[in-house]
Amino acid sequence: MARTQEPSRFGSVEFLDSSFRQRETGIPSSYLVMKLVLLTLRLLCLACLWPVTLLNNPYPNRKKNKDVYLAEHGKNRFRGRIDYKLKRKDSTKSLLIKTEQLLRIEDHDFAMRPGFGGSAIPVGIDVQVESIDSISEVNMDFTMTLYLRHYWKDERLAFPSSSNLSRTFDGRLVKKIWKPDVFFVHSKRSFIHDTTMENIMLRVYPDGNILYSVRITVTSLCSMDFSRFPLDTQNCSLELESYAYAENDLMLYWKNGNDSLRTDEIALSQFFIEEFHPSHGLALYSSTGWYNRLYINFILRRHIFFFMLQTYFPTMLMVVLSWVSFWIDRRAVPARVSLGITTVLTMSTIITGVSASMPQVSYVKAVDIYLWTSFLFVFLSVIEYAVVNYFTTKEEMKKLEQLKLSGYDASQAMAFDGCFHDQDIELSTFPLSDLNTDPCMSSRNSTTPDLPSVLGTRLRRRRSIRQSVNHIMNNSYKIDSYSRIFFPLAYFLFNIIYWSIYS
Repeated sequence: MARTQEPSRFGSVEFLDSSFRQRETGIPSSYLVMKLVLLTLRLLCLACLWPVTLLNNPYPNRKKNKDVYLAEHGKNRFRGRIDYKLKRKDSTKSLLIKTEQLLRIEDHDFAMRPGFGGSAIPVGIDVQVESIDSISEVNMDFTMTLYLRHYWKDERLAFPSSSNLSRTFDGRLVKKIWKPDVFFVHSKRSFIHDTTMENIMLRVYPDGNILYSVRITVTSLCSMDFSRFPLDTQNCSLELESYAYAENDLMLYWKNGNDSLRTDEIALSQFFIEEFHPSHGLALYSSTGWYNRLYINFILRRHIFFFMLQTYFPTMLMVVLSWVSFWIDRRAVPARVSLGITTVLTMSTIITGVSASMPQVSYVKAVDIYLWTSFLFVFLSVIEYAVVNYFTTKEEMKKLEQLKLSGYDASQAMAFDGCFHDQDIELSTFPLSDLNTDPCMSSRNSTTPDLPSVLGTRLRRRRSIRQSVNHIMNNSYKIDSYSRIFFPLAYFLFNIIYWSIYS
């Protein structure tokens, strides 16, 4: 009795034993079925809520940081097993491996051109000019940024595709396949843009057609002719050619004819682009043979307005300023000499400034003709005053000699003449009757004989050159009068001839 009343410490065991006995005796297991259904529902709920739990995780990088920590500090412990696991999860590398397998890059030798041993492979070229960055007359070159596109077919890269869509890659795959070795003839500097990555694009079509595009900035030589500078028109060209493959192996051609060259809206400071057009030809090298060559020709016409403001207008003003001395009295020596020297030095400065910005060519430019002719006019205006001064001095010396012959003292005659004034001379010694006479007029009248009025016109027509020179020497003031007319007319005629030839 005592044992039946005392509660057993193994009640749970007895319960399990009773349930086991129920199964052994063939009791229905509906309870167990319900338990299994509930367990299955719980598992399905957990599977549905698992992505939501990942999205709401406040520490998304905890596992990543843990992996990185283990990769850095537990490499010796785990013997590189974690690094191998990370490499297996590198989707980029796995995709690249699939691409190489799809294009069968490892199955072919891409050091050889497509169709090696057969006919030349045609390579189409298409160019879009983005900008002309600079044009240098001193270095005789230009800098251009352009998109250079190549088109060819390589059946080794053909791949099956149900959608017939192309695949586009960057510069990493370009290094593993064959591509045309096009270079720029006469280029000084060139580079492929690499910000933020190399500006290279490769597009492969299922049938093996390939589009290869690069963005390049190139500085190339332009042989310029400055014989008409700054009224010139320059014809520059950028030349493309294969470096290794002659015309028997590679044939370059414009993909779309004249439409293969396209340009954006380009504006230059000193030039106006008149025309862009492509052309083609052959180049012969004595040691390697004939090569196909493509040309990008563009014609540049220089804007003249800048040089009109900086060179031509200042030069014209200096020439006109030199003519002012013709209206200044011939006895004002400091005024006329300083004006002439100033204009000469200014013209020298203009010529030096223009020459410094130009290449040292061995022929005469149009601007040189204008500047040096204008300099000659300025220089002749200074020489004109030297001639006037010399003849004036000779004329006054003759007057002094005539005054000596007439009995006057030389120094007093000079003071009375009015040409030279000396404060130390006393004019009171001259009689009043002599003050009313003009020695200059008397000397002038004495040198001119009295001729009949009938023969006066005929003698002036038959005057010789020597007599004309003597007449000018005896009347030096007329040189300025003639110069006031001759210099402007001559310079105006020169401008008409100059602009009609070079414009």
